[in-house]
Amino acid sequence: MPGLPARCPRPRDLRRGAVLTWVFLMAVGAAASTGCWDRTGVAATATDSAAALPSVRTSAPAPEASRPAGTADREAVARAAAEAVAEGKSGKKAAQEVVSRSGDRWGAVYDQGEYAAFAEDLDGRWTGVGLWAGRGRGGRVEVERVQPGGPAARAGLRAGDRLLSVDGHAVTGLAVADVVALLRGAAGTPAVLSLSRDGADFTETLRREQLRAEPVTVRELPGGITVIKVASFTRGSGERVRAAVRAAPAGARLMLDLRGNPGGLVTEAVTAASAFLDGGLVATYDVRGTQRALYAARGGDTARPLVALVDGGTMSAAELLTGALQDRGRAVAVGTRTFGKGSVQMPTRLPDGSVAELTVGTYRTPGGRSLDGAGITPDVAAGEEAEERARTVLGGLGVGP
Repeated sequence: MPGLPARCPRPRDLRRGAVLTWVFLMAVGAAASTGCWDRTGVAATATDSAAALPSVRTSAPAPEASRPAGTADREAVARAAAEAVAEGKSGKKAAQEVVSRSGDRWGAVYDQGEYAAFAEDLDGRWTGVGLWAGRGRGGRVEVERVQPGGPAARAGLRAGDRLLSVDGHAVTGLAVADVVALLRGAAGTPAVLSLSRDGADFTETLRREQLRAEPVTVRELPGGITVIKVASFTRGSGERVRAAVRAAPAGARLMLDLRGNPGGLVTEAVTAASAFLDGGLVATYDVRGTQRALYAARGGDTARPLVALVDGGTMSAAELLTGALQDRGRAVAVGTRTFGKGSVQMPTRLPDGSVAELTVGTYRTPGGRSLDGAGITPDVAAGEEAEERARTVLGGLGVGP
């Protein structure tokens, strides 16, 4: 089982997504710590070198630090799991009941297989049918988007389709993490999906495949604009953003597209921030009363005009990056209000090997804003015409070097 990550998740019940990982906490905590494809950031082990880690400063924990409101009691969760295991019952189920009663919106419990799958996500690879699931009203599970070229896309599935069952297992009311677990499996095995679209039910049998997503893509627009699209902050994505900025033509204006980005590893978001900042504060966060701060590396491009595109699917680590660029006066945010995932999760291993991810604190932007539940309000509001509005904004920001 991979090292346990603490996350500012994807968006996994993506509450997964995206995310301060436990490995991040270990790595940067030692240097001085942190988002499935549903509603949260991704998490898993990190192997970045110490030189690539962001600068972190830590203050002493507040005496008698109290547990934040709306969070689960770690000891109570572990105790419930231990008692259930001793009685021959499911430790995971018992722990999940405690988490559910606590009001911890982002708390979740995963078995070993579900948690091990997170490691694949951090590399931008996983085995499945190529769809992202999310919770709708009344416990409905809906397809949020599909992987281009994947089994779901080839079968004609699309965002908005309602997922009714997977291999005969009804999914309505299930946590998204449990739905993701049903969709996962060995490459080549069939997955029978029952769905509904526009009131008509239908069934598709898909073959699971090893899939890979490219987290960072670059395209050029007329007028000297370079668009850098970051789909999620998986391992290596931060350096890819930095490379894209360095490779942009002289005089190009930059458009950082974070729409639909569910989050991921906070270390990668901080590295991405370093592409546009010359050092300085990126975010602060607290973990059970201990205050920490994340800093960008020096040497970023601070001259090129920059716009950040955001929407309601911009979450977690992607919001952290947007907030830093906005508060530091480095970018103009264009689009719609972001999701508002600004809390930090850390894992607790339970007696039966399952893992409980529990909220332990929140992070704030350089200006002191807490994004949890509030999100980021863009400087320029725009819906479907966001990219066109961004081009107009860039036209008024001047010309880069």
